[in-house]
Amino acid sequence: MAQSATVYHLQIDLSDVDRGVYETLDLRVARHPSESMRYLLTRVLAYCLCFEEGIAFSKGLSTTDDPALWVKDLQGNLRAWIEVGTPSADRLHKASKAAPRLVVFTQNDPGLLKKAAREREIHKADRIEIYALDPAFLDALDAVTDRNTKWVLVHTDGQLYVTVGADTLSSVVARHSLADESR
Repeated sequence: MAQSATVYHLQIDLSDVDRGVYETLDLRVARHPSESMRYLLTRVLAYCLCFEEGIAFSKGLSTTDDPALWVKDLQGNLRAWIEVGTPSADRLHKASKAAPRLVVFTQNDPGLLKKAAREREIHKADRIEIYALDPAFLDALDAVTDRNTKWVLVHTDGQLYVTVGADTLSSVVARHSLADESR
């Protein structure tokens, strides 16, 4: 018998000072049985740090042609393709052709993405936004996040602060580039 997804209810007070975005989010996010908690947390943080009208989670791991998240305009046109993890060079190439903006949030070593960029030419590699989240930060966030949690998330000057109850965790959101790595 197949395991079912675990649903996380996250109430998030978002203050993205760097972008001037202030929202209260009420998210229900399904965690696929094969999905690590680091991956789930990276998806949620990507949602918050890219939040704008039209952002949505895709159908998830079961739909391999879709990104983890996307932003569509009111007509349904794809405006941003948001990947999580370490997508292949082929996937980055395809995504950069499919959407005017491609963003990758990785919970892994960003060097893996740079290595992939050396293996194959990637369309508009210099325009791909890559953000790395510290695995130790994600593990600490995992320890204080349960299936029904409230976060206060502040992003300012590239620094991320997440308060859960009495605990405040912080980490740099490191930006990386493939521009030097692609052919």
